[in-house]
Amino acid sequence: KYISGNDLLHRLTSLKPQELRVNMERFNGEKAYAVYSNFSVGDETSKYKLEVKGNSGNAGDSLDYHNNMKFSTPDKDNDNYSGSCANEWRSAWWFNSCYRTNPNGQYTDSEKIGDNYTSWYDWKNSKISLKSIELMIRPRI
Repeated sequence: KYISGNDLLHRLTSLKPQELRVNMERFNGEKAYAVYSNFSVGDETSKYKLEVKGNSGNAGDSLDYHNNMKFSTPDKDNDNYSGSCANEWRSAWWFNSCYRTNPNGQYTDSEKIGDNYTSWYDWKNSKISLKSIELMIRPRI
């Protein structure tokens, strides 16, 4: 598991336009992907605001729900929920009210359905736990 900090993501996405590719796999071996032709993360002053546009791929568009959201952690609640999504789902993410994808959710060693798990809702219209999910950026070509 590799995680880049939000300051690094901001620096990378502010230097050149970036695209984001999300690869995911279910426990049954089925794979899907989503590509966003525009991906950026704001600076600390903006609370690392997420901007994503231009979805393609076969996994659906779970990130659109999170577009323009600020990053939330259990100690910094920036979501639109009356409670705290980060506390409720024990995760840090660009929560809205609360999520359609949560790559930082709880990992499980077998397929489960529920709100706590790593998932990408728009792929199967369900919060099915994923075996793996990768979020990768590169300069837009």
